[in-house]
Amino acid sequence: MFGTIISGISEGFVWAILALGVYISFRLLDFADLSCEGSITLGASLAAMLIYKGVNPFLATLLAFCGGCIAGSVTAILTTKLKIPPILSGILTMISLYSINIHIMSHATGVSGTANLSLLTVRNNTIYGYIKSLIPGMGKDDIILLSGIVFAVAIIGILYWFFGTEMGCTIRATGSNEKMCRAQGINTDTAKIIGLAISNGLIALSGAMICQGQRLASEVNMGVGAIVIGLASIIIGETIFMKAKNFALRLLGIVVGSVIYRVVVSVVIFSGMPPADLKLMTAVIVLVALSLPILKNAVFASAKKRKLKEEDKEETKEVAENG
Repeated sequence: MFGTIISGISEGFVWAILALGVYISFRLLDFADLSCEGSITLGASLAAMLIYKGVNPFLATLLAFCGGCIAGSVTAILTTKLKIPPILSGILTMISLYSINIHIMSHATGVSGTANLSLLTVRNNTIYGYIKSLIPGMGKDDIILLSGIVFAVAIIGILYWFFGTEMGCTIRATGSNEKMCRAQGINTDTAKIIGLAISNGLIALSGAMICQGQRLASEVNMGVGAIVIGLASIIIGETIFMKAKNFALRLLGIVVGSVIYRVVVSVVIFSGMPPADLKLMTAVIVLVALSLPILKNAVFASAKKRKLKEEDKEETKEVAENG
């Protein structure tokens, strides 16, 4: 059980990078971007293909991030320049990436139509393999945990700095009130393009790190349900850090939410739940997380109501005794 929890925590930090990307599009930009499920596979496919070809794993991971940025920019351009609705733009990008990802993996193997790619033959040429060569005594989960923490902390720091700059504030303002921003002469189209590029870049980065930590590095359907996982992490984190006003604390809350989600999933699978029911369990977790604020308010309201009734009874009793 302890090993299962450690494994869940390790995966939670890696998936937290995806959750941070989803947070930028859904919360800061108020943009329903469904291209997430294609971007995470794009990052995994690019990183796996480049590593398979002998490219340095850190460079491959960086290029995977850049590929995600391009995918996010395409979604934003479809919306801002061609005036296609945001949801449809994301779907179009996601569908396009399905074929693109297959072509990328096919390029690595030389076999047309390849839908998955393994890195077993080049396992040492990954980020985790490089760290293991530096610290031979560390186990796989420990290496993934250390890497995830370092990447998550670094990304939180970079995002906290960036969204405090003029461009970062412009992106946040665009998500809060686009019409007012336009009235102030702000180019909201540029803000959306940059915001969605960063969002999908982080999602692809998460995919690149995930692929290097698992046997089947990249699989064309690995992104199915990724958007729900990201939203679950965000909702859980926001529920825990509900009153946090500091932007850094909100970002930290998302990481905590991702870790909690992955630990819950790992424990449930360890307890014997069939893998086929995992998506159903994810939906239930999101439903519970969405309901927590309402349930919390209902409990507080009920407790306050009982307290008022008790005070009224005591007051009535005192009046009767004095009368």
